[in-house]
Amino acid sequence: MSPLIVSLVGAGPGDPGLITVAGRERLRSAEVVVYDRLVAPALLKEVPAEADRIYVGKEASAHSVLQDQIAELLVQKASAGKRVVRLKGGDPFVFGRGGEEAEALVAAGLDFEVIPGVTSAIAAAAYAGIPVTHRALASSFTVLTGHEDDAKSESSIDWGAVARGADTLVVLMGRRTMAATVQRLIAEGRAADTPAAAIEWGTTPRQRVVTAPLQELPAAADATGLEPPVAVVIGDVVALRDRIGWFEQRPLFGKRVLVTRTRRQASALVQRLQAAGAEPLEMPAIEIEPLRSPEIDAAVDRLRTGDYDWAVFTSANGVRLFFDRLLELGGDARAFAGTALAVIGAETARALRAYGLEADLMPEAFVAESLLDAFNVHELEAKSILLARAREARAVLPRGLAARGAAVDDVPLYETRTPLADEAVLERLQAREIDVATFTASSTVSGCLELLAGRGELLDGVFIACIGPITAQTARDAGLQVELVSETHTIDGLVEALADHFAADPASPRETERSEVPHA
Repeated sequence: MSPLIVSLVGAGPGDPGLITVAGRERLRSAEVVVYDRLVAPALLKEVPAEADRIYVGKEASAHSVLQDQIAELLVQKASAGKRVVRLKGGDPFVFGRGGEEAEALVAAGLDFEVIPGVTSAIAAAAYAGIPVTHRALASSFTVLTGHEDDAKSESSIDWGAVARGADTLVVLMGRRTMAATVQRLIAEGRAADTPAAAIEWGTTPRQRVVTAPLQELPAAADATGLEPPVAVVIGDVVALRDRIGWFEQRPLFGKRVLVTRTRRQASALVQRLQAAGAEPLEMPAIEIEPLRSPEIDAAVDRLRTGDYDWAVFTSANGVRLFFDRLLELGGDARAFAGTALAVIGAETARALRAYGLEADLMPEAFVAESLLDAFNVHELEAKSILLARAREARAVLPRGLAARGAAVDDVPLYETRTPLADEAVLERLQAREIDVATFTASSTVSGCLELLAGRGELLDGVFIACIGPITAQTARDAGLQVELVSETHTIDGLVEALADHFAADPASPRETERSEVPHA
């Protein structure tokens, strides 16, 4: 056997947080990722930028790549010396054809490993508030496929044993054959009034659940317009959903939220939105371009010699980039000994704390004007102040500090630019499939509108939420209708404000429309 490794990785049922630690590690070291339709797009962001991403998604009516071709592709890439991850929805060995791919790798003399994944057979039910077992109701469960190999002359499922042999039945990939499956189960002895549920896009913000007595479930699924992927759960445990359903109770459940922060900064907002039940759609409206200049190096030298009375940071980016250069030049946090620190925003304060420093001054409102007010209790005459920030930042701070008698070094550490637009997100905007757009800085407003190339009307009817009044004013000046401005100007404050708003008024502009958008 060769030392080359192919990792057959279970991506989990849809919620990107349900991938295993081992699975995430393999993605981060992959050189080639071969992935399916049901893989959460967020997981592909774990893959190195230089890695090849190859989509081989399959649907009941259309296979982009045949199974034999997928196996051949894995062999080809691994034989070329690449670290290959085969990323499969759910678990590779639960109706995922992972066994067939493993056989092909063995035949080619290639080593492989299997990283199991959370199967939708239990996860979709759990997110719907349905435990597949329960001490009082179900001591066994059976998982079966609703889509067997077309090459079989007859079904290999013992329908009589299945119908009568387990307390809970879970049918995967069975939307197209649901009516036939239900008829067969009832004919083989399953009670027609057994509680049953059909779960569409389980574990994701697109989840929809239909419950009905078993004999009525196909008609109920048709009336609701459920489309694959659908998991069907049959058994008395389904009745527990009314009491312990939890996922759809989250305050932002089902809301599709545009995130315009830089990709580096977006993770915190994305995680909080996901925790609240939303579907975040990332379209970074700005990129941070670090600057290198004699001015920055001179500021570092002055700081290290104790020439600054105050250092002012207005963003976490500024903190990170200043420390990057400080460390490159041989300094560390001790350079700030004797220098007081002022910041705008809790995120900026947290960024300093990561280097072992605490801010001496932070205004309650996270805007430049409030920081100037906070400085009123400090004597600034003849004081030397380092102001480290973005090149395009407003002039309010340096002018206000200079008016108080301070000598201000306004040092640009970075500039912002507009990246390329994400075409998939643009398509969803055009299709009116985004409910909320979030803006966390004025630059994200202008950057987003630049990405839209003058098509600001794509945001018409989208609920606009801004992190603070300056950002909100920029949005209004650009012609956007701002619906919400968070009183606490932080990521947590913005998400909490959205949650409070939709808890009080849960209706979404397009809540009842859930069109089928390919997941990959």
